[in-house]
Amino acid sequence: MKRVEISELYRNAAQYADTEICVAGWVRSIRSSNRFGFLSLSDGSCFDPLQVVLEAESLAEYDAVVAQNVGAAVSVTGKLTLTPQAQQPFELHAVAVKSEGESAPDYPLQKKRHTLEFLRTMPHLRARTNTFQAVFRVRSECAFAIHDFFHSRGFVYVHTPIITTNDCEGAGEMFRVTTFDPANVPLTDEGAVDYNKDFFGRAAMLTVSGQLAAECFAMAFSNVYTFGPAFRAENSNTARHAAEFWMVEPEIAFADLADDMELAEDMLRHILKHLFAACQRELEFLDARICPGLIARLEAVAGAPFARVSYTEAIGLLQKSGERFAYPAEWGGDLATEHERYLTEKVFERPVFVTDWPQEIKAFYMRQNDDGRTVAAMDLLVPGVGELVGGSQREERTDRLRQAYERCGLNPESYGFYTDLRRFGGTKHAGFGLGFERLVMYLTGIANIRDVEAFPRTAGSAEF
Repeated sequence: MKRVEISELYRNAAQYADTEICVAGWVRSIRSSNRFGFLSLSDGSCFDPLQVVLEAESLAEYDAVVAQNVGAAVSVTGKLTLTPQAQQPFELHAVAVKSEGESAPDYPLQKKRHTLEFLRTMPHLRARTNTFQAVFRVRSECAFAIHDFFHSRGFVYVHTPIITTNDCEGAGEMFRVTTFDPANVPLTDEGAVDYNKDFFGRAAMLTVSGQLAAECFAMAFSNVYTFGPAFRAENSNTARHAAEFWMVEPEIAFADLADDMELAEDMLRHILKHLFAACQRELEFLDARICPGLIARLEAVAGAPFARVSYTEAIGLLQKSGERFAYPAEWGGDLATEHERYLTEKVFERPVFVTDWPQEIKAFYMRQNDDGRTVAAMDLLVPGVGELVGGSQREERTDRLRQAYERCGLNPESYGFYTDLRRFGGTKHAGFGLGFERLVMYLTGIANIRDVEAFPRTAGSAEF
């Protein structure tokens, strides 16, 4: 008999009513007496489990089944009965139960609440809990919604390199990629590492961003995006930073900063619309157990236009606020999380784009404004999280780009391809980067990035 997924039963219960079917999954809980037992079964296809009714009189293996431990994998054959008067809409009356894989008595995920800190100690098992079932279903559907959004607008999906020779952000926080034996690294006559003898014949690193490669394709296809892993060797132990994470990076040709902000706002609304339809039960659980008010916050974001304010105006608002910030807001400095939250939660009470930032604290590729002090950059700040998106109009003028190389101490020869894009039919263009894990944190109310990554990679931690 072909197995039926539990999600199919929730979609089409009437079709299977009073018929014999087969399901399979993992035991969430078991309650039993001498005559009756109840088994809660989850197969991961949907958030809600299936209640299986066990009767000693009609189930030959009753004693063996109720002796199973939580976490065991079983397949169940039985008749589906509709129960509209009960808490659950239907239940399965078992006629046969087969053990697919027993669970040891010391299975750590018993039917009780566990702290997120405790669950972090067992990333190989925590996906079986309600919290992580909800989080990673939202993450999966969010990824689908992003691809759906760009595909619906005719964007070309580009797979940019994971191994690179360029530091896109210029911060130097990159992981080296090498085949050298650490105990026997070849050196030049001057005592430097001889990368000519390495696998690629030059120094190579894990990418911090796919942006520069995406820009190359934007100069051919107009609208492109990349969605893949990025790596930062930033020794940070905050709840918002990870060494390995995923980035969404679109690039649009013949576009300016206003077009860039419109694209980011439209994308976020598209994602929210999809999640409200696809993850209702997961969002309800997260609202009730993790982040009270989550759904109302997301609905407010979906329904109101995003605010826009220049960096200079934002600094003025912070300085005149009367708030005692731990880090005073000063022109020329970056915004701290407390500043971002004040702007989004107290001043605008909605997401806000902060535009036209000081060029000294932004990347070399951002277009210089006419004032000589700022660049055409934007950060999207959202309530509860702070910065979610960072983007800019790119510098399309070759002379200004060369000035930026010099200002940032970059070797122009390493960016010859990037300069060529301006020499050979360059045009104004823009793009942004969205930290995918930051987005999932915002959509789920989860406060720590380690709890929205399946197997988090952070400073001092790389299990499995």
